[in-house]
Amino acid sequence: MDNLTLIMFTLFVICAGLAIGVLNFVQSRKIKRIKRTLESLEVEKNKLATSPIVPELAKVETYLNNEKLKALYDEWSNRLKQIKEVQIPKLSDMILDAEYSLSQMDYKSTTYKIAKLEMELYKVRTNSEFLFGEIKDLTSSEERSRTVITTYKARYRTLYQKFTDSKSEYGKYQDIINNQFEVIAKKFEEFENLMDNNDYTEIPNVLNKIDELLNHIDVVTEEVPSIVLMITSVLPHRIEEVLNTYHKMVEDGYPLNYLNVEYNVSETDKRIKEIDERTKKLDMNESLMELKALMEYYDSLFNDFEKEKQDRKTYEEKLLAFNTKLTKMNSVVDEIFNQLDDIKNIYNLKDEDITELNNVKNEIGELNTNFKVLQDHTKFNSTFAFSKLVKEIEALSSTLANSQEKFEGVLNEIGSMHDDELRARQQLEEIKMILKDSKTQLRNYKLPFIPDSYYVELDEANTSIREIVKELDKKPITIEVLNTRVDTARDLVLKLYTKTKSMLKNAMFAEKAIIYGNRYRSSIDGLNKELSASENLFLKGEYKKSFEITVNALNKIEPGIYNKILELYSSKEH
Repeated sequence: MDNLTLIMFTLFVICAGLAIGVLNFVQSRKIKRIKRTLESLEVEKNKLATSPIVPELAKVETYLNNEKLKALYDEWSNRLKQIKEVQIPKLSDMILDAEYSLSQMDYKSTTYKIAKLEMELYKVRTNSEFLFGEIKDLTSSEERSRTVITTYKARYRTLYQKFTDSKSEYGKYQDIINNQFEVIAKKFEEFENLMDNNDYTEIPNVLNKIDELLNHIDVVTEEVPSIVLMITSVLPHRIEEVLNTYHKMVEDGYPLNYLNVEYNVSETDKRIKEIDERTKKLDMNESLMELKALMEYYDSLFNDFEKEKQDRKTYEEKLLAFNTKLTKMNSVVDEIFNQLDDIKNIYNLKDEDITELNNVKNEIGELNTNFKVLQDHTKFNSTFAFSKLVKEIEALSSTLANSQEKFEGVLNEIGSMHDDELRARQQLEEIKMILKDSKTQLRNYKLPFIPDSYYVELDEANTSIREIVKELDKKPITIEVLNTRVDTARDLVLKLYTKTKSMLKNAMFAEKAIIYGNRYRSSIDGLNKELSASENLFLKGEYKKSFEITVNALNKIEPGIYNKILELYSSKEH
């Protein structure tokens, strides 16, 4: 038992020792990391203390020949003093304070102080770099400014050479532009004076001004020749062409007031004067773009003129075509309405047809009125463009086409009635001929007996023909009723004709069969009885039944007898 306790105690001591060792190792690493951070911050602080601001500021002392530069030097000296005597010592104190907290193993406080130290170090470094940059900008300004001014002078010489080589292209603005070059030359002189006096604070302003003036004179030398050409030659010539074309077209009867040409020419003159005044001040202000826009406007007017000419041609063609159609339509409408009472007496027109005719007549009357108004506008027109007149005549043409379509619909209806009447009269004659043919065939064969049903159908056929005649004699004629009468009569007569043909055919077959069978009557037992029965049926008008009995009886004696009889009938027909 004692041994077990001893072992457990030993293990506990070992574990505790290991834990303490690990904690000491972690703490040792943490202390080393913090010390490295503080050492790094110490190095950064020392770099600030030895920055090149001092030697750079010393260079400025050689330029101190004016109050403005001296004031700037004093300001920089004070800012450098603030950095060296206040801000950097403050950093040293903060480093010592953090090292003390670390020595007291107050890691939380040490970490917080290091964070504040880093922020303060960043502020001091930024102030130092910014101050160095300002001083360096001044000390290096002579070399930099010389480089810039050399570029500006080369640019100036190029622009001035461009100007002098083509002075005539600048017209009356030559002296104004030349004076502007002199202004730039004086700025170069001002720059040299500032350099001689080491007045580096003013040099950037002069350089910026020279750059601004060069940019401006660059635009001037580029655009003024085009402006001179536009306002003295190209645009006036184009305006003259437009006005000549405009006045000639107005004399020729073109309504061009809607284009406001004369007003726009007047406004263009004002714009040209404004651009001229601005150019005298070398104020370009997109003058060239304005002139190009004006040029495009006058170019577009020629397109408008050509379109107006084409629209006039189109309008006159459409006007002539419409006038021809309307005149023809007026004539047809007048002719129909002059005959309308006669048409009503002949045919029983529908109320909607009469209404449609009256509607079309009213539409044509309105079209005539509108057409006259349009013609009056054309004679005294100075406002409406021909493109608008084309749309007007197209609208009238569309209305006329609709009226024509409706009118032709009614005329077709009337024409259809007339055609139906002629067709009915023609079909009446055909029906009479068919009925007459049926009667003739019936009389020629002289049947021994005609069934009563046949006479009933014959009477119906005759009655239907009389109904057609009665309907044709009516005034006005109701076409629908007439067509019904014709259809009925045709069906009845054709039915009677078919029945006549069938009855005559059956009678002829029956008669031929009986005559053919007579040769066997005395020699074949039983045949006489069947033939006698067939004859009785024949005399009663039951021809088909008579034929069937005879053929059936003969077929026993002479198979195929039906075909022989059919041949006999066919030979007789031929």
